[in-house]
Amino acid sequence: MSTQTVGWRRGIAGIAGALCLAALVAVVLLATAAGGSNGGYTVRAIFDDAGNVISGEDVKIDGVKVGTVGSVTPTPRSQAAVVLHIENPGFQDFRADASCTIEPEALIGEKFVNCLPTQPRVIGTPLPPPLHKIPNGQEGTGEYRLPVNNTSSPVDVDLLQDITRRPEAERLTIIINELGAGLAGRGSDLNVVVKRADPALRELDKVLAIFASQNKVLAKLAVDSDKALAPFAAVRDRVANFIVQSNTVARATAEHRGALAQNLADFPAFLRQLGPASERLGKFADQITPTFTQLAVAAPGINEAFKQLPAFSNSSNVFFTSLGKTAKTSGPAIASTLPLLGQLQSLGGSAKPFADNFSELLSSLRSTGGLERLLDLIFLTGGSLNGYDSLGHFLRAEIIAKTCVGYKITTQGGCSANFIKGLEGSESSAASASAVSNSTSLVMDRTLAVLKGATPSEAIARYPGSVPTLGSSNGAFSSLGAEGGAASTVKPVGGASGGTTYYTPSSESSGASGMLLNYLLGN
Repeated sequence: MSTQTVGWRRGIAGIAGALCLAALVAVVLLATAAGGSNGGYTVRAIFDDAGNVISGEDVKIDGVKVGTVGSVTPTPRSQAAVVLHIENPGFQDFRADASCTIEPEALIGEKFVNCLPTQPRVIGTPLPPPLHKIPNGQEGTGEYRLPVNNTSSPVDVDLLQDITRRPEAERLTIIINELGAGLAGRGSDLNVVVKRADPALRELDKVLAIFASQNKVLAKLAVDSDKALAPFAAVRDRVANFIVQSNTVARATAEHRGALAQNLADFPAFLRQLGPASERLGKFADQITPTFTQLAVAAPGINEAFKQLPAFSNSSNVFFTSLGKTAKTSGPAIASTLPLLGQLQSLGGSAKPFADNFSELLSSLRSTGGLERLLDLIFLTGGSLNGYDSLGHFLRAEIIAKTCVGYKITTQGGCSANFIKGLEGSESSAASASAVSNSTSLVMDRTLAVLKGATPSEAIARYPGSVPTLGSSNGAFSSLGAEGGAASTVKPVGGASGGTTYYTPSSESSGASGMLLNYLLGN
């Protein structure tokens, strides 16, 4: 193989290697321009000046690092294009009102880029549109472009201090003299550059614009402030003392900064728990409002009760003192009644059958009208013993307190009272007494049978026999109706529904029966 062929092949291999290397570099650059090798969010910020900003510097938002600075390249308009790689996913959404500023990191000249993805706004206000993404075919394809109007490159303090010293002051004078005509013709551009160079001036211009639009409100605020500050001026000594005491409190707080920091760290968790607790407290307040409303109505009465409570307490002291003395005296007596209570308990157990029977008796008397019949007996007995005529009341009978007053089957000697006519003789008395005894026993047996539930017919069939009636031939009884010559008619008192009976006598007849009847009726 000839030397020319070898050289030609070597040239082709070198060209191929160069093309591969160029392709690799292009791929790396495209990956970097599209957001880096990790596919993050990349912002291409345009600055008027990016002095001392190098790759790898921090990109921060409110002091928190969210990314790093990539490449720093000049633009065709003599500006600096700083590529910002935003690595924190929470801040990969820059809006059209985003802003970035180059600020010093330390005194040795290091820089960092401080950004704000969007400006603060009132809650509910719609967000501005996102940053414009650079299309294909342009420098920085795939990156989000932040225009120079949204960036600022402040002049460092040390540079401002340098113009006060020679030879920088002389050089600045020469620059101004030489460029005076050019600067005079581009005043508006110079104003924009100066504002971007010093963000404080730009913000001051915004503040002054706001003040200008609110000049009437500010004037009224000044007048109202004079009125509000007048009372403070009258107590300026107290205000000054308040400031001094606030300083003391601040120093005491600074001594416990660790505990305060811990409180602030725990405050978010406290707020998370405070929300549900506040909701429950609100519901409780809604439910207890009617109670407190009623309590407000009852408050005067409660207040009066508490006013009277001391006097009541004094009286209660006397009462409880007396109660204590009484308890000391009555305690032994009450203790001695324990055996009696045991006996009463035994008596109660033994008396239960009697109480049950007595209860049944009373129930039967109430259901059958027995109490009414007893009252009828008392009423009729009273009417039989007491009469009433034109002169007043008189007694028809007189109770004699003698031994012969009691009911006896046989008479006693020396008794002058005769309750049954015709029983004066001893033999006839014995016979009549025997008849009365037999008839009385028969009537009682039949009566007991009816009280136990038997019908009158069943009672007569169970206890057969004859019972002497009024006007019988034995002479033991004498009927007023027989002696008067007419039978008595039974009528209910109070009509047919009444239970009480009375006797309407027949017309009087001559003889002893008529006189006796007039006597009994009080005529």
